[in-house]
Amino acid sequence: MFYIFILIFQDNRIKTSKYNILTFLPINLFEQFQRVANAYFLFLLILQLIPEISSLSWFTTIVPLALVLTITAVKDATDDYFRHKTDNQVNNRQSEVLKDGKLQNEKWMNVRAGDIIKLQNNQFVAADLLLLSGSEPHGLSYIETAELDGETNLKVRQALPVTSELGADIRRLAEFDGEVVCETPNNKLDKFIGVLLWKDNKYSLNNEQMLLRGCVLRNTDWCFGMVIFAGPDTKLMQNSGRTKFKRTSIDRLMNTLVLWIFGFLVCMGIILAIGNSIWEHQVGARFRMYLYWKEVVNSSVFSGFLTFWSYIIILNTVVPISLYVSVEVIRLGHSYFINWDRKMYYAKNDTPAEVRTTTLNEELGQIEYVFSDKTGTLTQNIMTFNKCSINGKTYGDVYDELGRKTEINEKTVPVDFSFNPLADSKFQFYDHSLIESIQLRDRTVHEFFRLLSLCHTVMPEEKNSGELIYQVQSPDEGALVTAARNFGFIFKSRTPETITVEEMGQLVTYQLLAFLDFNNIRKRMSVIVRNPYGQIKLYCKGADTMLFERLHSSNEELASLTSDHLGEFAGEGLRTLVLAYKNLTEEYFKEWFKILQEAKTSVDSRDEQLATAYEEIERDMMLLGATAIEDKLQEGVTETIASLSLANIKIWVLTGDKPETAMNIGYSCRMLTDAMNEIFIMSGHTVMEVREELRKAKERLFGQSEGFSNGHVFRKKKEKLNQGSVFQVTVTGDYALVINGHSLAHALEADLEKEFLEVAFMCKTVLCCRVTPLQKSQVVELVRKYRKAVTLAIGDGANDINMIKSAHIGVGISGQEGMQAVLASDYSFAQFRYLQRLLLVHGRWSYFRMCKFLCYFFYKNFAFTLVHFWFGFFCGFSAQIVLDTNYWTAINHFFIWGSVAVYFAILFAMHSDEFFDIFPSHFSFVGNARHSLGQISVWLVILLTTVVSVTPVITLRFLKIDLNPTLTDQVRKLQRARRKQKPLQTQMHQVYRTSSRRSAYAFSHQEGFGELITSGRNMRVRNFWIENWHKKTAETMNSFSNDRPMNL
Repeated sequence: MFYIFILIFQDNRIKTSKYNILTFLPINLFEQFQRVANAYFLFLLILQLIPEISSLSWFTTIVPLALVLTITAVKDATDDYFRHKTDNQVNNRQSEVLKDGKLQNEKWMNVRAGDIIKLQNNQFVAADLLLLSGSEPHGLSYIETAELDGETNLKVRQALPVTSELGADIRRLAEFDGEVVCETPNNKLDKFIGVLLWKDNKYSLNNEQMLLRGCVLRNTDWCFGMVIFAGPDTKLMQNSGRTKFKRTSIDRLMNTLVLWIFGFLVCMGIILAIGNSIWEHQVGARFRMYLYWKEVVNSSVFSGFLTFWSYIIILNTVVPISLYVSVEVIRLGHSYFINWDRKMYYAKNDTPAEVRTTTLNEELGQIEYVFSDKTGTLTQNIMTFNKCSINGKTYGDVYDELGRKTEINEKTVPVDFSFNPLADSKFQFYDHSLIESIQLRDRTVHEFFRLLSLCHTVMPEEKNSGELIYQVQSPDEGALVTAARNFGFIFKSRTPETITVEEMGQLVTYQLLAFLDFNNIRKRMSVIVRNPYGQIKLYCKGADTMLFERLHSSNEELASLTSDHLGEFAGEGLRTLVLAYKNLTEEYFKEWFKILQEAKTSVDSRDEQLATAYEEIERDMMLLGATAIEDKLQEGVTETIASLSLANIKIWVLTGDKPETAMNIGYSCRMLTDAMNEIFIMSGHTVMEVREELRKAKERLFGQSEGFSNGHVFRKKKEKLNQGSVFQVTVTGDYALVINGHSLAHALEADLEKEFLEVAFMCKTVLCCRVTPLQKSQVVELVRKYRKAVTLAIGDGANDINMIKSAHIGVGISGQEGMQAVLASDYSFAQFRYLQRLLLVHGRWSYFRMCKFLCYFFYKNFAFTLVHFWFGFFCGFSAQIVLDTNYWTAINHFFIWGSVAVYFAILFAMHSDEFFDIFPSHFSFVGNARHSLGQISVWLVILLTTVVSVTPVITLRFLKIDLNPTLTDQVRKLQRARRKQKPLQTQMHQVYRTSSRRSAYAFSHQEGFGELITSGRNMRVRNFWIENWHKKTAETMNSFSNDRPMNL
């Protein structure tokens, strides 16, 4: 469906709060009375208002009920107040809006669809905008989408050529009267379909022209955009979803218990009512004068009926209303324990852990599945140049005087780059032999870093202070160019026809002859340049699977050695690239360039012809070496995942990244290991392909676990699956599942979802790649539906909000990637490693304490209530109380507050020096304990007493564990066995993986940046020759013999 946005009057106000002044009371009371206990006590209150059946004052019920409702309402109102406060902060942000022919400051909430907004550098985008024009050439703008997807690398957006001509001309922008016809508001962050109608022409619109709310404008002085979606219609808010009311399993259990206990209460009431009818029928008439009845009830049946309701009121203490008050107080206390936990405080960003929902603490101790985002959650999204292999020699490791490899720590001395004034101060490298090779002018090492400084899509920007800033399309590219920069090969500038590099202090300008861009099929990129000496060279970098088969035959020995190094790098979880070059003759390049031009001008099968041309020249290359980049994990991620796995908590990673990237991170944090029996990779594009891949995976799982060699066993196993016991089947061995987004879309369909879950539940690790925000929430909902397990989702970006809200518990990572996930979460902290303490410490404590409390509370109240039940047999079933309510209330208060006072009094007396100073004469024996502990006989008595007391118990427990172990004992034994095998697993991860697993050039690079560079559309116009470059292109194509640079 399409509609015209100029006709929409939706403002830009957002609302995450639940209530306002008028709706708070009715909505909040409605929510509170959804609790069975609250409805139960309201029913009792109504009964107590009937004098014929009530022997207790209605005051005893209405006061605690009103207190519970008030406390809960105040808590809910406080939470909602902070939501209102956050909403107001966002809604009152200022933006420049074009009104009445001039720019005016306007609050975000007053911006409407159709308004034209001016954005400045580093400013948040106020609404979903159609980019009209910008300060960069050809209407380009750079944005950071950390608030949306957690990725900090820059992305490019480009205005339509017809609107980019508007520039910053306020008059022309004010006269802009275009209409936009587009899709209805939706939550698809990577898709937009629309048409611009302007000056009797139609212009197609897609996501490349859209600036979404939540993005930040980067490296762009200014831009203008027209509001398309505003407020709740923006894709950011569409991804927020509705806030769901979450309850813990203990809440649901308590609701069920209340119903059962109410049934038990009814049974007791019926028994006592029958007893009253019998009593009244036989001897009751003789004792009626002692009862406070206004009118005598002559019917024994009616007397029994009234007595039934009277006992319902008297025995209601079996489920006291104070239970829910106490539960809320305990939960609040547990919340403060989490907020005050210094071990979950991140000092670097001054970010403590925060409990945003106080009613879910005990659920943390019951988590079975954790669904995690990758970028910004497991990783820092920071790439660093870690190691390299050049001409068969590895660099990056540190060795001691005896030649033994040592670990890099804080005391390790990094390489001194002070000789390079343009070196990046944040870059650190510890192998001094590499800088020595550069200073000795090793030709291969120089060629290695020359390739890194030339073959990329990075754009340089020099600040007024002389600082050199790189605008990177992917963090991997930035890490490689920064490494070359620090080692003396500084990428300085580029034009559509040249690349300027400062090599060891000397400026060298290379003519860019061709740029062979990256795509997912090629998994490599190449540049062809002419150096100042007239030599033509091809420089290529890419995945080892692609480059090794395109090397010259003379590189066989070097390729084998480099492959071993790549195995070592990949075993450490590093992302690898292979570098190669090729010398070209003038004649060969001329002939190939003609083939390239024919392919470019081809109407049919243009892409195939371009691929053939690329293949023609990218062969018989000479191997230079390989790079190893570390995608830095957050601190403690590996240890946290290992601890959660020992606790039998399954971790699924749901990411928008490519499978290669996700698998590399999986190996880095030990979720994937070489010791695994098999890793199932599913990439089918159709339902039939996905079904076949699932079938084969199940055959492998059951085939290897059971070793079934005949079809009968498999048929029995399959029948068992189809009968509904699908998720209880266990397999031996460790398996992992990696599934792509388009395959997952088919796997989540109704007829395949069970088969998908059958495979996923039997795998130790599940990685879902290239998934949309909607798919993330669908996976979580699917596990909740079929597994009936308690789930937790953790993320840091707006694309994780649906997942966070769908899980039983949502956790937001607060940090540099944005706060959208935090605002939608139940708990938040700064680092993934704190999840271990949240679940295994606070979760366990909260659950354990709550269970102990409930057991004690129900025991206490059953004991008190059954006294009245038994008393009924001694009072003629007359619904009298054995204890006066005022007396019982006084006893309760005395023991509760008295025990607290005694506890703190003893604590104060035992640990307060001031108390001793006040009454020194009353503590004449202070210090005797210290002297007595110095006597050997005292320690001997303590030792003998301990041994005599403990030995029988320990002996009994050991015999019990050996002869009749419980399920818990068996689990502990298994965990101890796994810990003993842990060193073995540490060694096994060093085993070299096949190159298909370590290949990492499909990281976050996107196709199309090469065309931007060679066309010059993303470069600022600084002199006259660049302005006329497009005019000269046609002439240059036909005059190759003049040695002018040729471009794609």
